[in-house]
Amino acid sequence: MKITISSKTLSHLFILFLAFYFSTPISEACHRNDKAALLDFKNKITSDPSNLLKSWTSSSNCCTTWEGVACDSSGRVVNVSRPGLFSGDDFITDTYMSGSLSPSLGNLSFLRFLDLSNLKELTGPLPPELGRLWHLTHIFLDANKLNGSIPTTFRRLVRLQKLYLDGNYLSGVLHSTVIESLTSLSELGLSGNQFSGSLPSSIGKLVLLTKLDAHGNKISGSIPPGIGKLKSLKYFDLSDNEITGSLPSSLGGLSDLVQLYLNHNQITGSIPPSISGLSSLQFWRMSENRITSGIPAAIGKLSKLQRLILENNKLTGKLPSTIGNLTSLTEIFFSNNYFTGKIPSSIGKIQNLQTLDLSRNLLSGSVPPQIANLRQLQTVDLSFNPLKLVSIPTWFAKMNLFKLVLAGTGIAGELPGWLGSSPAAVLDLSSNALTGKLPHWIGNMTNLSFLNLSNNGFHSAVPVEFKNLSLLMDLDLHSNNFTGHLKTILTKSVRDPLGRFNSIDLSGNMFMGPIDESIGEKPSMSSIKSLILSYNPLGGSIPKSLGKLRELRVVELVGNGISGAIPAELGGAEELETIKLSRNKLSGGIPDKVLNLDKLQEFDVSQNQLSGRIPPHKAKIPPTAFMDNPGLCGSPLPPCKNS
Repeated sequence: MKITISSKTLSHLFILFLAFYFSTPISEACHRNDKAALLDFKNKITSDPSNLLKSWTSSSNCCTTWEGVACDSSGRVVNVSRPGLFSGDDFITDTYMSGSLSPSLGNLSFLRFLDLSNLKELTGPLPPELGRLWHLTHIFLDANKLNGSIPTTFRRLVRLQKLYLDGNYLSGVLHSTVIESLTSLSELGLSGNQFSGSLPSSIGKLVLLTKLDAHGNKISGSIPPGIGKLKSLKYFDLSDNEITGSLPSSLGGLSDLVQLYLNHNQITGSIPPSISGLSSLQFWRMSENRITSGIPAAIGKLSKLQRLILENNKLTGKLPSTIGNLTSLTEIFFSNNYFTGKIPSSIGKIQNLQTLDLSRNLLSGSVPPQIANLRQLQTVDLSFNPLKLVSIPTWFAKMNLFKLVLAGTGIAGELPGWLGSSPAAVLDLSSNALTGKLPHWIGNMTNLSFLNLSNNGFHSAVPVEFKNLSLLMDLDLHSNNFTGHLKTILTKSVRDPLGRFNSIDLSGNMFMGPIDESIGEKPSMSSIKSLILSYNPLGGSIPKSLGKLRELRVVELVGNGISGAIPAELGGAEELETIKLSRNKLSGGIPDKVLNLDKLQEFDVSQNQLSGRIPPHKAKIPPTAFMDNPGLCGSPLPPCKNS
């Protein structure tokens, strides 16, 4: 398998290069203790499909002929490197080894470098005997299935500079006595495990640390104030844990910090003004927490900040005007908070801004026209704020936006004509008070891939020019008063390989049927995953060709006046998870193949005219899903009379 070379992998390879090509020339044969230790390690390996250890034989010199092993001038093993990712001329090959870590590795008393990363199938605990290897400077055991806790003997590894244990099943607490002893550490990787307990306050003693990554664990408690002593820290990631408490003001002392990720925790309190000291910060994500109060004006001093993600918190107050000083910013994500007041006009100074997401707040007042000055801006999302726009500001016409989302902002009346020449690929104007006809010029918006005009008051047929939207993949027009036939939508053109529908929601309109019998054969429908046509007076029957839609997961045809039988062919759509056909005039039985679709989770045929025995099925479907069909019987309804 060929995969992309990651920066971490390149770092490993560079270290390997140094270890092998710049080590002291070998003048002695492999020491017998080292050889025995490595052969015992090999004996604990149960599967080695790529023969990583093939050259490790008892009859050969481990210093000169064993791949992945290097020795010093006295014949002592100093480097063992058999990672599951290894390079060729222009690619990296991915492989694995099964087995466990032999305690005999602890006998390699001169070992400095150990890399058994990305072997995927190494199981069992970390041998406490590794704590005897006080010469070790690098340990890479990431991307395996190791379990248990970090042995307390690791406190003896005082020369250790890099320790990577990411992506295993390691658990237990991070012992303070171990952490405080590793004073030579520059990089610590513990992510993707099951560590619990708090981050020990002794972490503040690791003053050489440049990288601390413990995301994706179960670490709880607050961030210790001692974190501010790590003056060399450049990368800090505690995301996806159970961190509580407030941000320590000492965090502002990390003047070299470049990346800070604290998202998906339970952090409370306010953002301390001391953050102004994070003068090197470029990426800051603290979304999905419980941060309250406002954003301090001191944020304006983070002149190198490029990404600022604070969405899904409980932030309040006005957006500080000093945000306009962050001229390096490319992305602002403040969605789903409680910000109030006006959008500051100073945002128009952030010339590199590409994404502005202020959605789902309590912002009011006019949208500052200075935003039109942002020539790099690609995405604007101001949705679900009480802005009371009435109309879309005309200066939006000057912008080359990729995505414009103004749902629930009080827009009323007809769509402005300048939209017809907009290059937007994503347009969401849902949940407003738009009225009138869907204009013919909608067909000129040929870049559209996503269109949501739901929850408005449109009252016309979809114009024939709609067929020109050859890149459109997601369409939501539900809850309007659209009329006419579905054919204009379902037979739109396609610009291969794009433009095939992913989702359609036309529910709650006045579209007429019947549904085209060949719907499952239309090029635009071949990749559809969700088809929702409920509450339209469609009539007719369920097309058999729906069963040809191999990616279809959701079909909802509720209250459509559909009659006839449920076609057994529908069971051919093997990805179906949701089938809702209630409130129609369906008759006949329920096909066994449909009710026993492997992935079926939700099924509802209530309020029809179905009859016969309900086929035995594995899915857990409540009795209400079959109610009001006088002729149906069998589990979960009462048994049939002739049973």
